[in-house]
Amino acid sequence: MSKQFEKIKQLVELRAKARLGGGEKAIDKQHERGKYTARERIEMLLDKGSFEETDMFVTHRCTNFGQEKKSFLGDGIVTGCGTIDGRLVYVFAQDFTVFGGSLSETMAQKICKIMDMAMKMGAPVIGINDSGGARIQEGINSLAGFAEIFERNILASGVIPQISGIFGPCAGGAVYSPALTDFTLMTEGTSYMFLTGPKVVKTVLGEQVTQEELGGASVHASKSGVTHFTAATEEEGMQLIRKLLSYIPQNNMETTPVQPCDDPINRKSDLLNEIIPDNPNQAYDMYQVIGEIVDNGEFLEVHRDYAQNIIVGFARMNGKSVGIVANQPCRYAGVLDCNASRKGARFVRFCDAFNIPLVTLVDVPGFLPGTAQEYNAVILHGAKLLYAYGEATVPKVTVTLRKSYGGSHIVMACKQLRADINYAWPSAEIAVMGAAGAAEVLYAKEIKAAEDPRALQAEKEAEYNNLFANPYQAAKYGYIDDVIEPRNTRFRVIRALAQLESKRQGLPQKKHGNIPL
Repeated sequence: MSKQFEKIKQLVELRAKARLGGGEKAIDKQHERGKYTARERIEMLLDKGSFEETDMFVTHRCTNFGQEKKSFLGDGIVTGCGTIDGRLVYVFAQDFTVFGGSLSETMAQKICKIMDMAMKMGAPVIGINDSGGARIQEGINSLAGFAEIFERNILASGVIPQISGIFGPCAGGAVYSPALTDFTLMTEGTSYMFLTGPKVVKTVLGEQVTQEELGGASVHASKSGVTHFTAATEEEGMQLIRKLLSYIPQNNMETTPVQPCDDPINRKSDLLNEIIPDNPNQAYDMYQVIGEIVDNGEFLEVHRDYAQNIIVGFARMNGKSVGIVANQPCRYAGVLDCNASRKGARFVRFCDAFNIPLVTLVDVPGFLPGTAQEYNAVILHGAKLLYAYGEATVPKVTVTLRKSYGGSHIVMACKQLRADINYAWPSAEIAVMGAAGAAEVLYAKEIKAAEDPRALQAEKEAEYNNLFANPYQAAKYGYIDDVIEPRNTRFRVIRALAQLESKRQGLPQKKHGNIPL
């Protein structure tokens, strides 16, 4: 046997050893928990045979607490690049079979190398998290590693898409990397995120809480809004990430891929002519409107279970990606509150950063009143949505379906926030407030002094409705570009987007704005 052959044999053996991570027993334990290994996850995520691994032979350099006696090739993380639907992506996946996926100095260096490559190549980066947190034996080096990753998350923000998949524990400082990325996905029952665990909560506060109650997928999907998507299985989660990327460009200098479209752009929808109830206080389902106007009714919702009074997500119109923002009359009458404002603002800013046009469907009666909202800074949160729309320079098409009152009218991509095309249905009501409230303010003395206050109230409400319960007052001043027949909405929006494809609009030169955080 030649020396060269022996060296090649050694290489093959080392590769096989690296692919085993923490060993077969550790892999079996991972499977017993209902979880896949890092390599199995990457294989599910990427196009078959496309993965190119880097730093397979990296090991830690720690000698504290006998760590020099325990060493695994790859040091608990698998990194590299591959393709999704033929498009380049970079990926890192923490390996729970090695030191519980805990972050070491060398693991952080591997992640940072991949993120630096993603920035240089202008390609998305996907992080698959399954880790016990910082590797305690490495002390400050582990913390420094986290900080190096966070800094890269910040610098990459708005430049390349960043997606985090949480497929196991993600606790302590580790949670900040997913929080800094564009989209986070969690698996139901096997993943959790929190800064301090149940034991600390019990010690400090005396509060008894489980990991699932404190930071499970359902909690972060519905209550905190920390995660944008949840998946019942890891397979479903990987498919969801692939689908999400199909709507997003490679980087902030590119546009999204155009998909073949067999859905006619001039398809009419008679359902939309009938969907608005005669009673202005009666709800209807905005999902039906979205489904009627987008290509083949396909809509990828973001934050589905959080702040359900507003809907955000991705669709295609004539094969091209758009971001949909829509009030939902079925939930709290579609009012805006703290959470809905944050949810909408975050999504608008993502779409603007990555050249995705915005289509806004408006039916909003106002901001939710009350001490709970005011104490939780609804003013600041509402200002975030206002800021996001006002700053956005992508094509913006707004359609007002019914109510558009007061401050909520302004923040939902009105003409003065540089929306490009503003349409309204004949059922649109654009005013400072609803008729009942307006009549009480404008005619308070007369109504109080009248022989029949109720009759006069009804009369004044009717007067107000005649003036404002239609879109023509706003159209008279050019704040609405056209009043359109509802069934033609798909065609008119697609034509508007086609007109706006060559849009060029800038912002005043500055380092950055001071968004009302």
